[in-house]
Amino acid sequence: MDLSLNESQLTYLDTVRKFVKNEITPHILELEKGHIFPWDIINKAWETGILNLSIPESVQGYEIDAITSALIIKELSYGDTGISTSAMCNDLANVVIGLHGTDEQKELFLKPFVKKPILASFCLTEPNAGSDNSMMTSFISKKDDDNYILNGSKCFITNASYASQFTVLCKVGKPTGNFIACVIVPVEPVTSADIPNIGNAVREIKVPAGGKIIIGKPEDKLGQRLSNTASVTFEDVIIPPNQVIGDRRLGFKYVVDVLDYARPMVAAIGLGLAKRAFTVTLEYTRERKQFGHRLCDLPVAREMLTTMWKKVELAELALFKAVCKIQEKASDAGIYASLAKNTAAEAAIFCSTEGLHLHGGYGFTADYEISKLSRDAHIIDIYEGVREVQNMIIGREIV
Repeated sequence: MDLSLNESQLTYLDTVRKFVKNEITPHILELEKGHIFPWDIINKAWETGILNLSIPESVQGYEIDAITSALIIKELSYGDTGISTSAMCNDLANVVIGLHGTDEQKELFLKPFVKKPILASFCLTEPNAGSDNSMMTSFISKKDDDNYILNGSKCFITNASYASQFTVLCKVGKPTGNFIACVIVPVEPVTSADIPNIGNAVREIKVPAGGKIIIGKPEDKLGQRLSNTASVTFEDVIIPPNQVIGDRRLGFKYVVDVLDYARPMVAAIGLGLAKRAFTVTLEYTRERKQFGHRLCDLPVAREMLTTMWKKVELAELALFKAVCKIQEKASDAGIYASLAKNTAAEAAIFCSTEGLHLHGGYGFTADYEISKLSRDAHIIDIYEGVREVQNMIIGREIV
């Protein structure tokens, strides 16, 4: 594993760092308090070329490898993990098309993201099927004209209120079916000009081929308030055969492939947050004086800063190994994806929690960024598989 970065990766790092410094960190507390979806930042990220990282070269004209993708997401997350979650969700939804779609499907369903700044949603989780995907009840059934009809509800879906395309995992034949399919549901493209801010409104979409999609009002969340999350209900949505990705019986395998890609990217989100929490805490303890000394010079505070630094560095090492395994298409990539996800989530929660503690009473106020980081951190330990599921995967692989 070579930890040195090539010229292209260093250029991306410099670009994203400048983007975050100019577009995100100066305004982050104001943006978060406003609860307004950050379309302006999403648009500028698309223009800068740091969106849609998983689209293959055959469609986009260039390709971004897994290591570079993780670096980009990590730096974007240093600015805000809500924004990076919305950005990364495009890849979560679209990577399965790049991996298992035909050339025609790649052109049809990925090209629109190259042409304009639009968003996608990955529809997996259901009210009664969180960690256990076998309990999902959304399903497609075949019609006499060879089309399929999709019905079911999903919850906690990122970008749902603003999505132009939905990647949906569903049972085949009936809600209790044994097989899972992956289908793509494109709708009328939505840009910042079409829906600048959904507010608390419900969105209803008539699907051109037939049926409708109902997007519930956005969730009021503890953290990551700059990402949009809502429920999605599919009612008699017509799915032509060319909107089914790969084999309609192999959806579970496709889920595993997507999550093996996504978990290191979630680790990158956690790492970015952990680094930000460490940075703002270090800056604060350098300025804050107690007992005649800088806070960072007191042994108890310095010990905590040292522990924070070590957790950040260990999370970064775990992330690099995971993305190298993905890039090599290694057979054991999954176990390292889970390791990276858990390690980074732990670093994010620890650094934000202890960082808040070192801020004292000021950390408990909304005027200091550490309070926001502390709220944002907890979802990283949950989405794309809670820590217990990651430990189940690791345990299964090692025995």
